[in-house]
Amino acid sequence: MPKDDTKHLRELAWIGDSVLELYARSWVLKHHGGIDAGAKTRFTRNSFLNCLGNPTAMEARIGEIYAAQGLEAAHAWIREHVEPLFLKQEARRVRHGKT
Repeated sequence: MPKDDTKHLRELAWIGDSVLELYARSWVLKHHGGIDAGAKTRFTRNSFLNCLGNPTAMEARIGEIYAAQGLEAAHAWIREHVEPLFLKQEARRVRHGKT
């Protein structure tokens, strides 16, 4: 990948990371009834995103959607592509007695 492409990818990922962070924080507040930093971290950490693909590429995709279509479109993409795996992993974590 040319240096300019790498720079652009990282810039999109930087924005996408923030969009994902906002989605995760909002989701946690709605579904946990308050602040749960652990859940937010599990939703946004690179080791989780790695289950879906390269974390930088995942965040860049979110950033790209945000730049082209806005926040709601980016959040809709997260809801469709990221949240289902998060919910699956959270259910597994609870079944195994992890807090």
